[in-house]
Amino acid sequence: MNRVPSATRALRILRHLATCSGPVPASTIATDLDLPRSSVYQLLEAMAETGFVTHLPEEHRWGLGIAAFEVGSAYLRHEPLERLARPLLRALSGRTGATAHLGILHSADTLYLLKEHPPHVATLITAVGVRLPAHLTASGRVLMSHLPRAQVRALYPGRHSFVTRTGLGPTTPSELREVLSRERRQGWSSEEGQVTADFSSVAAAAFDHNATPVAAIGLTVPSSHPVALSALAADARAVAQELTRCLSGRRPGHRRAARTRAEPGHDRSRPL
Repeated sequence: MNRVPSATRALRILRHLATCSGPVPASTIATDLDLPRSSVYQLLEAMAETGFVTHLPEEHRWGLGIAAFEVGSAYLRHEPLERLARPLLRALSGRTGATAHLGILHSADTLYLLKEHPPHVATLITAVGVRLPAHLTASGRVLMSHLPRAQVRALYPGRHSFVTRTGLGPTTPSELREVLSRERRQGWSSEEGQVTADFSSVAAAAFDHNATPVAAIGLTVPSSHPVALSALAADARAVAQELTRCLSGRRPGHRRAARTRAEPGHDRSRPL
């Protein structure tokens, strides 16, 4: 017997929004789930207060909020993501001579989960557990570039949301929107001196089975590094694609990738 019908309905709404290609009207949600419109509106407003859904008043539509994204990312963070990414990062750093890191979005910040760097490389601020403004980092921007525009708007509602570290980087919603659009088209993100002066980074996104960006593979080098950022980006993209395959994920517009190999001790019959 269902003793908490409102909780069940809220979860049904979240799951339904996760299957939609974009924000939808509340009336459509009520019809699709055969729920009273009044209940749907009340639940949506409650979930909006906690960030699980986002309301677009000008469009009269509702979509998933950043809290829903964080919950999905947290599931992968509980070990499988880091376990799968660690050997890939180690090999990537050794091959490129760059500092390699795994980052995720945490609200409007980039949170770094893993870091591998070659010997005799200067210590960077992108240490494990460090959070940096997502709009300044290549890792944060490549993840946001694949998020629905409504979610990015919710993270950066106005000019006051933007900070700088070196005086460089986007400072308005329109500037960020232009940067994300350009980087989404090229398939990778980069920043030069926006996090730390005299250092540059590139990053590419790894995706889950819903083609949602769950983590970024980043590479950081001194700005004087002789290798072009586009060449480093190709290495980061290759590893991000491998991590996507390990997660049984798929890039937007592509079919789900098949797992190419079993991890030690991993039961292939069970999802991550």
